[in-house]
Amino acid sequence: MARKNASDDPLAPVTLAVGQEELLLDRAVREVVAAAKAADADTDVRDLTPDQLQPGTLAELVSPSLFAERKVVVVRGAQDLSADTVKDVKAYLSSPAEEITLVLLHAGGAKGKGLLDAARKAGAREVACPKMTKPADRLAFVRGEFRTAGRSATPEACQALVDAIGSDLRELASAVTQLVADVEGTIDEAVVGRYYTGRAEASSFTVADRSVEGRTAEALEALRWSLSTGVAPVLITSALAQGVRAIGKLSSARGGRPADLARELGMPPWKIDRVRQQMRGWTPDGVAVALRAVAEADAGVKGGGDDPGYALEKAVVTIARAARSRGRG
Repeated sequence: MARKNASDDPLAPVTLAVGQEELLLDRAVREVVAAAKAADADTDVRDLTPDQLQPGTLAELVSPSLFAERKVVVVRGAQDLSADTVKDVKAYLSSPAEEITLVLLHAGGAKGKGLLDAARKAGAREVACPKMTKPADRLAFVRGEFRTAGRSATPEACQALVDAIGSDLRELASAVTQLVADVEGTIDEAVVGRYYTGRAEASSFTVADRSVEGRTAEALEALRWSLSTGVAPVLITSALAQGVRAIGKLSSARGGRPADLARELGMPPWKIDRVRQQMRGWTPDGVAVALRAVAEADAGVKGGGDDPGYALEKAVVTIARAARSRGRG
C-alpha cells in the first residue's frame, strides 16, 4: 500500500508520488482526481508525459481560468523533464495557484533529484510508491487490500494468494477484489485454493513445499507444470532454498511457542507451525545434502548447465529424499 506523509490532503497544492510501482502511482493520481471532482464535478484533468510538457507549457496550464475552474495537472516521469521545464516547475512550486493541484510522479533515485528535493522543500504532500520486490512486502500489500475492503482473511489465505499470483500487484489487487465480491465471511486458504488452484499448482512455493515434505511424485508434477506455464527456473530455486533453510533454522532453534520462535527466526507464527509439520523426517545431514542440491541447481539454471529443467528435477528428487532421511540410516 502506498505510504503518505502527515499532511494527507489530496487537494494539497502539490502532490509528489515517488517510486516505480505503477499500480500505486496510478492510485495516487486517482485519489487526487477523485477528491478534486468531489469538490468540483467540472474539474479539468490534464495528464502529461515529459515530451508533452515543453518549456512554457506549465505556465499556460496553471494560468488563471476565466471561469475559475478547478484543475488537476498530472506530470508523469518527472525525473525525465528537460532542464528548462524543471526550471518552470521549480518556479511554480514557490507560488502555486489556487484551485489547481499539481501531481508530480517521480521514480526516485539520482535522476532528477533536484526537482524531487525542490518539491519536498516546498512542502509537497508526498506519497511513497516503492516497487515491492520482497515477498513480505507483497504479503503486507494483500493484507492491506483486505483491510481496506473491510474484510477478514487468514494469514494462510494471504500467503496462498501471494504464492499463487506472484509479484504482479495489479493481479494481486484484482484477486482480492474478486474474492471480496464472491465470498462471504472470512476468506481462508481453502477458498483461495478453490479460486486459484491452477495457478497455485504452478507456484514455485508449491514445488518447494512438496519437496521438503518428501512427496517426490507431487513435487515433480508441480515442477513440470510450473515450467510449462512459464515460471522462471530461478524463482523455483529461490523457493527451494527458502524451504530448506526454514527447515534448518527451525530444527536448530531452541523450543518455544510459535510467537517466540517467529521473533527469533524472522518468520510469521503460522509459518512456524507449517515448517514444524514439514520438518518431520529431516536430519542435520539431510539439510546439508539438500542445501548442496539447491546450490547445484541454482548454478545449473543460471548458465552452469545445459538443461535447467533437469537441474531442477535432480534437486527436487534429492531434497525429497533428504526429507525422508530420518530412520533410514
